[in-house]
Amino acid sequence: MPTDKSADLQIYARRESQARSYCRSFPTSFVKAQGSELTDAEGRTYIDFLAGCSSLNYGHNDPDMKTALIEHITADGITHGLDMHSGAKADFLGAFEEIILKPRDMDYKVMMTGPTGTNAVEAAMKLARKITGRRNIIAFTNGFHGMTMGALAATGNAGKRAGAGPVSLNDVTHMPYEGAFGDDMDSLKIIEEMLGNPSSGVEAPAAFIIEPVQGEGGLNAASAAFMQGVATLAKEHGALFIVDDIQAGCGRTGTFFSFEEMGIEPDLIPMAKSFSGMGLPFAALLIKPEHDIWGPAEHNGTFRGNNHAFVTARVALEKFWKDDTFQKEIAAKAGMLRDALTRIADGIPGARLKGRGMMQGVDVGNGDLAGGICARAFEKGLIIETSGAHDEVVKVLAPLTTPEDIFAKGLDILAEAVRDVTETQKIAAE
Repeated sequence: MPTDKSADLQIYARRESQARSYCRSFPTSFVKAQGSELTDAEGRTYIDFLAGCSSLNYGHNDPDMKTALIEHITADGITHGLDMHSGAKADFLGAFEEIILKPRDMDYKVMMTGPTGTNAVEAAMKLARKITGRRNIIAFTNGFHGMTMGALAATGNAGKRAGAGPVSLNDVTHMPYEGAFGDDMDSLKIIEEMLGNPSSGVEAPAAFIIEPVQGEGGLNAASAAFMQGVATLAKEHGALFIVDDIQAGCGRTGTFFSFEEMGIEPDLIPMAKSFSGMGLPFAALLIKPEHDIWGPAEHNGTFRGNNHAFVTARVALEKFWKDDTFQKEIAAKAGMLRDALTRIADGIPGARLKGRGMMQGVDVGNGDLAGGICARAFEKGLIIETSGAHDEVVKVLAPLTTPEDIFAKGLDILAEAVRDVTETQKIAAE
């Protein structure tokens, strides 16, 4: 419920760090959220096409998850238990095994890391180095893997890297992602030649880390052939294959894991964001059993067992993934999204579609135009953000559960915002 200060934005300017970012694009104070909509302190409702940067794939305050969590809390269920056994953890692991792993013929141990995606990435990189005895990690241009120092070293974004100050972000080699420098460049061939040349200066890698769809990097989507090629190179060079599914997973691209139809078998899979189902902090690293060589407490963290998140994560699996009904619904909405974005792109010279599934957007060519479109969309009642090296991509990350009428309304607002901004720019240029 609103508080006396909830509508006063000055408290944030006075007391919150300059590190705040999303609130600069959406200068209002939100006090309520349900499904695919947010309401601010003034009572205005917005359609959410950001969804906590894919942390809310199942929408805000799903009623079944909320009920289960309230029941758990009311019954004095465990809140914090370090990594001790608990009923909530056992129920989650059992559901994950039966609903996700077994039907996909996947055999992975689940390592509870700290509460955010960067913790899962750090654990993956650390384990790969422990297993292989090597230091170098091969990451990819435009990749984003987190903001702590190891994960940041694997992140390509110059602005994010600059936040580390004058320190070295070492032991990572950045290679070109598929299509990074145009369709004429064979990225796999370049990586193969660099690793095969003893004078290339590239050390033998402990691991390759890659996102099947680069969320922050501009919705670049790797093909199955490229992912298979990276997996093969990893195996040939004695390196582990890490697939970062933090933003693209949990149904965002259409299947629970974004790589399910690619014919690959990662060694390590960092998971976070919508893994908890309800936006609660929860990250984990999926590990092939033969690679689970940790000693007790060799990698730990105080908040590596969020029992509230175990409760909601279990409900999410049981509610949405026991059969293919939800997957079919995602596919239908992905088609709606593709059609709407195609129409938008057709009206902007040089614009092109990016991404796949419910992780798509339009590359409009420059950050000023993309930022202007998102700002105008906010004025009209839509929360949407940009991504890409130059913030040039207008990115749609609507909750996967968004009702079709609300989804269509949001897409109409986006189209109107595009028309408003492009028309204004056209008039200004005349």
